[in-house]
Amino acid sequence: MTATSFNPIQMQQATLTSTNQPLTLKQGQVFQGTIKQLYPDQMAEIQVGHQKFVAKLEVPLKAGDAHFFQVTGTSPQTELKVVTGPMEQTTSQSQQINQLLESMNLPKTAEMQQLLTHFMKAQLPISKEQLMQAEMWLKGLPEDVTKMDALQAIQKMVEYKMPMTNDIFQALISGQKTNGMISVMENFTQLLSKEIALPENLKQNLMQQVQAIAKPFEVETGSLVLAKSIQILTNNAASMSEKIQAMNILKEAGILPQQATLQNWSSLNDVKSQSNQFQQAGEVIQAILTTKSDNINHLVDQLKSWTANQSLLTDAQKQSLNQLIDRFNQLPATKQTLEIFAKQMQEQLIKAFAENSSERLFTQDANTLSVKDHLLSLLKHEATTPLQNEAFMRSLMKNSVESPQSMIQQIVTQADAHVQNSMDSKAMEHALKTVLKNLGVSYEATLNNKSADLQQIAHQLKPQLHTLLQETHISPQLKEAAEMLMTRMNGMQLASGENGHQHQLIMQVPLEFFGKRMDATLQWNGRMKEDGKIDANYARILFYLQMESMKETVIDMQVQNRVVSVTVFNENDDIIPLAEPLKTALKIGLAEKEYQLSGVFIKQFEKAQPAKTTSVVEQQEEHSGVDFRV
Repeated sequence: MTATSFNPIQMQQATLTSTNQPLTLKQGQVFQGTIKQLYPDQMAEIQVGHQKFVAKLEVPLKAGDAHFFQVTGTSPQTELKVVTGPMEQTTSQSQQINQLLESMNLPKTAEMQQLLTHFMKAQLPISKEQLMQAEMWLKGLPEDVTKMDALQAIQKMVEYKMPMTNDIFQALISGQKTNGMISVMENFTQLLSKEIALPENLKQNLMQQVQAIAKPFEVETGSLVLAKSIQILTNNAASMSEKIQAMNILKEAGILPQQATLQNWSSLNDVKSQSNQFQQAGEVIQAILTTKSDNINHLVDQLKSWTANQSLLTDAQKQSLNQLIDRFNQLPATKQTLEIFAKQMQEQLIKAFAENSSERLFTQDANTLSVKDHLLSLLKHEATTPLQNEAFMRSLMKNSVESPQSMIQQIVTQADAHVQNSMDSKAMEHALKTVLKNLGVSYEATLNNKSADLQQIAHQLKPQLHTLLQETHISPQLKEAAEMLMTRMNGMQLASGENGHQHQLIMQVPLEFFGKRMDATLQWNGRMKEDGKIDANYARILFYLQMESMKETVIDMQVQNRVVSVTVFNENDDIIPLAEPLKTALKIGLAEKEYQLSGVFIKQFEKAQPAKTTSVVEQQEEHSGVDFRV
């Protein structure tokens, strides 16, 4: 097994550096170059890799010779000092490196030789100070970090002009890893739960956030529990005992007020201010209650428009609501008729959204609202935010799981089973978005967005880790665990970046589905168009998955001119028959997005590594396995 780092795309980027980015030199840097042409006043054209530039030489040299140069000045012009004599074509790489070590008085250690070899091959300038620092890192690598991973991290620091600090080096090393995020999160959570020196508010916020990451479907399960509880309350055939249990579980979660009874639990006593436009179903009811008698026609138009555009309602439900609106429109607009109409609309909407919860579990309407958002807006007396709604669902789940009532336990079991059976591409997309949002990996960039929800950002894990690390009384163990987690998240950002038109994005996602844990890492490499937007016609996407049943799996997806080829690397032959039925669904799904599937290839790690997969033809020649062609 060697598929543990991001070398495939990193090596692509390394070869693009010299052509996509202008070579910038700093004082003290050393590089290998060839004199292409001599000019008067000891000026010369120097070639480094694929790039050329003009610099002034300290001593006259001969065109065609290759030397190691050191930058002695950059303003007003680049000035170079010759570090070694001319390199003959017969001079070996080791001889060249030895000359450089002696000329610069560098230690002749194995690590220093590896560094110089790597940077000669990458054709990147590097200073003596950077070499000395990098050598120290190579000498002190932990067992789980390879020399190649360390060299790639050091190269990125030099190439992107990052400060040569240990924090950045460790973050880049972490950003290149494709496993271990689950264990890092678990270790932090365990230490956090035992910490007694933390302020209780901060501890609770952190615990809620790590639980939200560990249970990406908890809100959806809670939505089903909410819907089922409402269905019991609105079901005339349900017993008094069942209705009381359902009402009490909603009270405990703060969804219904403590004074609610079976007779008035759905009534809205408080009238809130209402804008001309409404999105949530609760705002619809408030619009009815606050409408003036001379504005009925406008209200009816608004209600019909909202009903027609509400994608979370079925056609039959929309028809029923429109019939109710039409009946109201034929009555005189009095305060009493408005209140009766509001109550009838509320009851119908509560029933409709509760019925639709299971079928539209991972669906949002045009305003990015889910069924649970509409239900809560119909039940709560005060306006709530999506963040508050999620908190209600998590509270409902906690109380439901801990409830001694068998009926409530049965509801939870059924909700869990339904979520498991609803797993599809939308559910996976939802899980990834939920975990990444709650991690808050890129929260610093989000702060620059003027429309960002600052309250929601503050609840993300990363900003709370910043607050935690400022606490002076926490245990050394918790501080170390928090720093390790922070390093992982910083590593994702540092490992991502742009190189000319080439862009790379890396995301590590700790996932937990129904008791099964999985480390998932996504690495996307693509290019930008002239208008600054992503070119969807070309991309390379690698998924690194650590799963309980299938173990280590790498999926290599390559897009060329909207033609997609997918290669799955796994040591288990049993997945071959499992992949065949999924091929048609993949082909149809890609076609809906105007992509064409060329083939699905199942390969084994023993004879294949994604780093060597450059085309479908080469894959067929080099690797064993089964190819599914379309």
